[in-house]
Amino acid sequence: MSSASKLMLVVPLSIVSAVPAAAQLDGDAKRGGQFYRECAACHALQPGVHTSGPSLAGLWGKTAGSVNGFARYSKALQSSKLIWNEDSLNAWIANPGATVAGTFMTYRGMRKKQDRADLIAFLKVAMAPGGAASVIQRGLVAPQITEGQIPDPLKSQPTSSQVRSVRHCGDGFFVTTRDGRETAYWEMNVRLKVDTRATGPAADIPVIVGAGMVGDRVSIVFSNIEEISRFVIQKC
Repeated sequence: MSSASKLMLVVPLSIVSAVPAAAQLDGDAKRGGQFYRECAACHALQPGVHTSGPSLAGLWGKTAGSVNGFARYSKALQSSKLIWNEDSLNAWIANPGATVAGTFMTYRGMRKKQDRADLIAFLKVAMAPGGAASVIQRGLVAPQITEGQIPDPLKSQPTSSQVRSVRHCGDGFFVTTRDGRETAYWEMNVRLKVDTRATGPAADIPVIVGAGMVGDRVSIVFSNIEEISRFVIQKC
């Protein structure tokens, strides 16, 4: 066998062995809890709590794309047959798009091997059955971190936040609330949203909430998609 042929055999083996080796670094779950704060922007550890991403509760050792009650998986992830463990998470956290081409997850990836090992050590506890309670009991994260970014309940709001009508004129939305006040907003600063949760707006009572900046950006939240066409009209 030529030297070149020997080299062709050796290089692929070294590449294959590199990924598992990275995942087997000793991880610090406490330090990993600090990295998990970034994950909490899209995920919760509480069962059945889905936000931008699915709940991670009980997912250790389970198949990717299989959480009941979460319908926004990419077809690519659902057909990937990934099992969530040290090795798959090491590759996923490093670069989700390279691990599963076509995934909807937009996370940019974590480059440092030790950082990934620490986060995976945390996730091994957090994604086990009862993981949310375990990480709180062990002091790995604060209780509110396990809840994810759950939107505030919108069922009970003052009349100043309850929307009676919305009209669009020119480049603006004119929002009339149930206290009789009409307020104008630039159309680019208004977001129309739907919140179908049990804690979302009551039927036929949309809610307007601030969306940052200096008070000129708002979201109008409806209880279902049909309400948008009934409440928003074109009128000057």
